[in-house]
Amino acid sequence: MSEMILIVDFGSQYTQLIARRVRELNVYCEIHPFNHLPSLDSLEAQVKGVILSGSPCSVKDEDAPHIDLQAYLGKLPVLGICYGAQLIAEKHGGEVLPSRIREYGRAKLSKIDTHKDLLKELTQDTQVWMSHGDTINSVPESLEVIAKTPTVAVAAFKIKGQDSYGIQFHPEVTHSVEGKTVLRNFVVHICKCAQDWTPDIFVETTVASLQQEIGNDKVVLGLSGGVDSSVAAMLLHKAIGKNLHCIFVDNGLLRKNEFQDVLASYEDMGLNVSGVDAHEQFYQALAGISDPEEKRKAIGRVFIEVFDAEAHKIKEVKWLGQGTIYPDVIESVSVKGPSATIKSHHNVGGLPEKMHLKVIEPLKTLFKDEVREVGKTLEIPQNILQRHPFPGPGLAIRILGDITEKKVRILQEVDHIFISKLKEENLYNDVWQAGVILLPIQSVGVMGDERTYEGVVSLRAVTSVDGMTADWCHLPYEFLSDVSNEIINNVKGVNRVVYDISSKPPATIEWE
Repeated sequence: MSEMILIVDFGSQYTQLIARRVRELNVYCEIHPFNHLPSLDSLEAQVKGVILSGSPCSVKDEDAPHIDLQAYLGKLPVLGICYGAQLIAEKHGGEVLPSRIREYGRAKLSKIDTHKDLLKELTQDTQVWMSHGDTINSVPESLEVIAKTPTVAVAAFKIKGQDSYGIQFHPEVTHSVEGKTVLRNFVVHICKCAQDWTPDIFVETTVASLQQEIGNDKVVLGLSGGVDSSVAAMLLHKAIGKNLHCIFVDNGLLRKNEFQDVLASYEDMGLNVSGVDAHEQFYQALAGISDPEEKRKAIGRVFIEVFDAEAHKIKEVKWLGQGTIYPDVIESVSVKGPSATIKSHHNVGGLPEKMHLKVIEPLKTLFKDEVREVGKTLEIPQNILQRHPFPGPGLAIRILGDITEKKVRILQEVDHIFISKLKEENLYNDVWQAGVILLPIQSVGVMGDERTYEGVVSLRAVTSVDGMTADWCHLPYEFLSDVSNEIINNVKGVNRVVYDISSKPPATIEWE
């Protein structure tokens, strides 16, 4: 097993970002909530260092999150970030007080002791990002101040005689200009991690692990045509060959020609795939349903029925393969338990319980961008690896209101024009996710000498890293104009095109 950095999560919005930055150094790390920490005895050979995250809480709060710091301090290198630093300082007799002014935003790091390993190569007055309501006002003799800002007396400290540090700024965010240097100094130089966690090593170790765990058993896996399920399938295929049985269900809510195109691309990859056309079953189940959650539940229920029936045609299947990725795992075991449901997860749940199969999840330690890198190592075609995320319920949640075959056909045509144009203009790979929403309204238009009263569609394109946050994509006006003209001229039933300029948060990427 790879050496790793243990990240203790106290609930910060930036915790996943810390993990991503560590992974960028080719070092494996895991996030664990402060109240669900693994036994260090079981991980001692692997754990090379510990990072304590920030938190929305104050160390002064009655129910503030705490851990037994003595389990780590002096035994392993430790880096406390923001709340983590304040927790270390307070436990050592330092004074943590509410800030006179809540410190959010850019600051200049001054009086940097670059002789200390954590701050080597940092530039005096380098910009950092602060986000805290409390401040470490003073520290005892056992703690040495190694950086300040004009308004923060203790911006960074070191515990004397230990490789333990605390910083009040966030090195993981891009606004901390030399934040990567700080994390590299800690992870590589102080923790002495080998930086050998690469896509090649991941494939090699995962395939060996899958072979050992599965043996000669059969695995069934639901393909979607997307990145996660495709990479999971190829890893399993590499490990167990023809004992992997893939099922691709056409729910009638895919993009135009997607069912045929995806099946063809999988044939070229050597996968053992069965395609199932079940669009009529889905349309029947969705008839008359307008509520977004009810639509998702209906689609999930029918998918399970169709998938289960198809899987039972394969004899002696013992495993269900899933394309679960690391953010899904983190969110299911969060600091405060499973996160509040904004909307049902885009992956269909319920299959393991229904099918009574053991679950295998080869990607559960990877972020989305890491999945793509592993896909490159597996030589999966770029048209699959660079494919935008697409919701499990498909176009059903891009049609506001009830679902009819006519509405699906209109949306498929509009979506096809938008996505094709993005590819033609070499804009597709600059966009993280794009799609079209069919609105439940009609508007007056004029075509030739005739008055029309037809549908309205909204184009949606966002930039993002992992979908947790997203900004609307600033596509060229000329491009949007061309797309709008082509849609209105070619798709009967649409006479108005609008562009969604909402970011996440407060809006979600999908409308339902």
